[in-house]
Parts: sequence; C-alpha cells; structure tokens
Amino acid sequence: MNLNDNDARNILLAFPSELRHLFDMSMLTLTPTAARGNLSNLLRRALKGDDIGIVVDGKIVALRPVAVESTDYAQREYGATAAELDQFEKRIHGQIEKARKKGRLREFTGDIEALLEGNGH
Repeated sequence: MNLNDNDARNILLAFPSELRHLFDMSMLTLTPTAARGNLSNLLRRALKGDDIGIVVDGKIVALRPVAVESTDYAQREYGATAAELDQFEKRIHGQIEKARKKGRLREFTGDIEALLEGNGH
C-alpha cells in the first residue's frame, strides 16, 4: 500500500499518541497555567503513553505514570530486615488487641473534634 502525503497527515491526525513514538515526535509541552486548566485530560493522556511536559523555570517536568510499591518502605527507608518487620507487626497487633480488650480504642468517624472531646465512638 502506497501512502501519499495527505494520507500520512490524516493518519498522524487520527492516531497521534500511537504514532508519536514511531516517528520520534516531540513531547507536548505546556506552561503550568495552561496545564492547570486541562490537567485531568493531560493526566489521562499521559496514562495512555503520550509524552507531556510542563515547563518550569526553563526545565521540563514530565507527566508519566509510575508504579508505587510501599511494601518495602521500612526496609528502604530504615534498613529494617524482614524478620524485624515481622516482630514489629506481631508486637503492634498484640498492643492493639490489648487496647481493644481494655476499651481504650475508639472508631474514628471523621469528626476529629468529637474524637478529641471523647464523643467519638
């Protein structure tokens, strides 16, 4: 199949995010003010793989999805071993159970003032 220039232009307009990587097209860049007005749409486009950047002080900050995995936070942040974390978990669950049996735990319903006054359940 042979494409003329008009066909290629129509394909690029129809599928910009898929073909951007194929043709090594540049990143969409916006000012913070322009990005703020359309942030939800820009974030959705970034999730789909579009290269989007916001220019701040002459530098580009890219919008890209990232994987968040917090299960190893204590190990990375504090150098805790898996065994230490297991001991900590058992100790904390024991303390919570003791407090529950003594009636010292109250459910937080979202009203911090009531909780502080002792009215929260």
